[in-house]
Amino acid sequence: QVQVVESGGGLVQAGGSLTLSCTTPGLNFADVNMGWFRRAPGKEREGISCIRWSTLRTYYADSVKGRFTISRDNAQNTLFLHMNGLKPGDTAMYYCAAGGDDRTCRPDFPYWGQGTQVTVSS
Repeated sequence: QVQVVESGGGLVQAGGSLTLSCTTPGLNFADVNMGWFRRAPGKEREGISCIRWSTLRTYYADSVKGRFTISRDNAQNTLFLHMNGLKPGDTAMYYCAAGGDDRTCRPDFPYWGQGTQVTVSS
C-alpha cells in the first residue's frame, strides 16, 4: 500500500532554515509529481511548491518564492523542501503529497503524508 512519509519539521527562530524530506514507500517515486502543502491554524490548506516527475518544472506560491526550494533525488527516492529565511507566518503543518497531475499544485493529490509541524518563533 502506498505511503507518504515526511520528516524534518521542528522549531526554528525567525530567519532560520529548515529542510523537510519525504519518501513514498509503495509508489514509483520517479514517475509521479510531488508537492508540498501546508495548513496554518484557522486557514485552508495551500500549495507551497510542486515539482513534476518528467520535466522537473516547479511551482512556488508567491508567499515562499525566493525563500523555499523544492528538489527531488530520484536515485534516493526522496523529495526535499529547503526553507530559508523562515518567518513566523510560515508556522504550519507541512504535508508531502504524491500523484498530482501536471497542471496544478492544488490540494487534490491522491496520496498524502500525515504532516510534520514547522514552528517559527519570533
